[in-house]
Amino acid sequence: MAASDTERAQQQIDEIEALSSIYGDEWCVVDEDEKIYCIKISDCLDQPKWTLCLQVILPPGYPTAEPPIYQLNAPWLRGQDYTELANSLEEIYVQNLGESILYLWVEKIREVLIQKAQSSDPEPDIKKTTEEVDEDDGDDFLLDYQPVQEDQSKMLNYMTSESQEDEELPPIHHGNPITDRRSTFQAHLAPVVTTRQVERVLEKLYENKKIASATHNIYAYRIYCEDKQTFLQDCEDDGETAAGGRLLHLMQILNVHNVLVVVSRWYGGILLGPDRFKHINNCARNVLVEYDYVPSVEESSRQAGKSKKIRKDNKKRTEH
Repeated sequence: MAASDTERAQQQIDEIEALSSIYGDEWCVVDEDEKIYCIKISDCLDQPKWTLCLQVILPPGYPTAEPPIYQLNAPWLRGQDYTELANSLEEIYVQNLGESILYLWVEKIREVLIQKAQSSDPEPDIKKTTEEVDEDDGDDFLLDYQPVQEDQSKMLNYMTSESQEDEELPPIHHGNPITDRRSTFQAHLAPVVTTRQVERVLEKLYENKKIASATHNIYAYRIYCEDKQTFLQDCEDDGETAAGGRLLHLMQILNVHNVLVVVSRWYGGILLGPDRFKHINNCARNVLVEYDYVPSVEESSRQAGKSKKIRKDNKKRTEH
C-alpha cells in the first residue's frame, strides 16, 4: 500500500528531527516551508582539511516515491571527484528505495572525506574557495555586457555547412549579470543550427578563464530540424542538480529555437536555495528577450491588449 501524503510528511519530520539531534550545529535549516536543509560535513580531524556542504530539498514524494534534490558544494569538488561522489549517493538511493536515506548520504560523504584526508591527495586549495575571496578581483570576472544594437537583432542567418568541422563560430553575446548574496549569474547566448556549432561555442566560452572557473556552467539548446519537423535539444546541469532541465523547460515554454543559452554561476559562499533557479531562468530569459528571441513583458502586454480589444470589437459586431 502506497504511503499517503500525511505519512510521507511525518516520515520527513521524523528524519529531520533525528538528523538535527545527531549532527547538532552542523545541521542547518535553510527554509522550513520549502523543506530545504544543509549540513557541513568534514573529515573528522581536529583541524579538518576536507569539508563539504550538502544541501537537500525534500520533495513531497520523499522518501517513498521521490529522491531528495541535492547539491554538493565544495571548492575542490569538480570533475571526476564530483561524478564519483554523485554516483555513490544515487547508488545508495537505488539500494534503499522508499527508505529515508539522508543519514546514509551524510556518512558516505564523510567516509570519502576521511579517505582523502588519509590518502596522499594534496590538500584542497583553500585560496580558491570562491570568486569573492580575492577582493581585488571585484567585477572583472564578468564578461563585458554589450547592449543590443538595432542592426544586430537578427542573428540566425546561418546555414549548415557540408562539413560540420569547418563551420563558422557563431557570435556569442553576454547578458547582464545578476548578483545575490555574493553569488553572481550571467547568461551567454549564441545562435546555433547544428550540434557542432554548440560544441564550438562551448569550447570558445571555456577558453575564458573566468567562465572556466565558474562553479557551474549550465546550458541548454534547441535546434529545429525543418526536414524532420522536430526539435534537436539537450541540456547540462554541470553539477547544479536539475538546473539544465529547468533551463530547457523555460526555452520550451518560450518556444525559442536555433539558440544555445549558457548560464554561468560563481558561488559566493551563501546558499540561495530555490532562488538560484529563479536567477538562472531570469538571466536566460533576459538575454533571450534582449536578442529578440522572445518579446519583452511590455510587448507581450501590448499584444495581449490588442488581442483583447479585437475580440471585444468582434463580439460587439456579432451582437449587432
